[in-house]
Amino acid sequence: MGAEHYPPPWFSVAPMMEWTDNHYRTLARLISKKAWLYSEMLAAETIVYQTGNLDRFLAYGPEQHPIVLQIGGNNLENLAKATQLATPYGYDEINFNCGCPSPRVAGHGCFGVRLMLDPKFVAEAMCIIAANTNVPVSVKCRIGLDDHDSYNELCDFIYKVSSQSPTRHFIIHSRKALLNGISPADNRRIPPLKYEYYYALLRDFPDLRFTINGGINSIDEVNAARTEGAHGVMLGRAAYSNPWQTLGLVDSAVYGAPLRSITRRQVLEQYQVYGDSVVRMYGFKPHIRDVVKPLLGLFHAEPRNVVWKRKVDAALLRCTTIKSILEETLGEIPDRVLDAPLTEVPSGSTDTFIKAKSLLPPPYTVSEEELL
Repeated sequence: MGAEHYPPPWFSVAPMMEWTDNHYRTLARLISKKAWLYSEMLAAETIVYQTGNLDRFLAYGPEQHPIVLQIGGNNLENLAKATQLATPYGYDEINFNCGCPSPRVAGHGCFGVRLMLDPKFVAEAMCIIAANTNVPVSVKCRIGLDDHDSYNELCDFIYKVSSQSPTRHFIIHSRKALLNGISPADNRRIPPLKYEYYYALLRDFPDLRFTINGGINSIDEVNAARTEGAHGVMLGRAAYSNPWQTLGLVDSAVYGAPLRSITRRQVLEQYQVYGDSVVRMYGFKPHIRDVVKPLLGLFHAEPRNVVWKRKVDAALLRCTTIKSILEETLGEIPDRVLDAPLTEVPSGSTDTFIKAKSLLPPPYTVSEEELL
């Protein structure tokens, strides 16, 4: 199935290294049938140099559609080869990382958000990626980096990439990145959010599609952003740390489907079957701890959650199956929590995006130099 057969990408879960792996995506799809899922970022070199082990990095269950593969890199030949190798796995879109501020990526690796300084290269990369796949391509970026943080500079990047490549979809993390040695966590906290830049892009590039990302933590906020015109909304940490109250409400609150009749006990029963089928599938990988990790947010803010997580941590020292871990620990969670159906829980600010639209920068005009 192509992407056109799936629900529109009104809601997506951000690509997060060491977080949005196959295990998390399996759990996410058990909870939401309509959210768009993203892989972790995979460096093109990882794909190219692991040709004998591609399933470990690229394989996923068919139920994970719609799913997007995010790749990163700064070598055009490797980007072409990586896309060729990934195409048979049937991802619904290929996304190019121009937003990661990690020193391993933007520093030593010289890609990620640093590529925003070289839109000509990004356009070339997108042409090459598009030429080696039969699905849409997209770019995920920040609104700027360091002192290159004006709205016009962001627009120059969007204009050059979109006019010189087939890219028609941009995911905009509404903070700039600081490459002065601060951690990725601080880069998600210290630079201020500028949603007004995102909404100005909708005004100035009406033929492109933009997804807003950064600082959005609830389904109420997702719908508020969309009410003000956002084409799509991407959540990161909130969808990982509290999947039940975020992903669980996506299908009904965002897509208008009936509220699903499902409980966390049922989700765990299905996940246990998956988990025990993949533990140590590739020699010593994945370790049982990796397979259990996505479950640790399932009882976010519920009674006995902290005690349960401590018990899971202790059980991981001796248990060898997901089934045995759940049997040993789930007694800590009250039955009324395990068997409670999904319920709508409104939360979060809804006027942030109205305020942002009152702060729009002046319209972007393409300079004569750019036109030439």
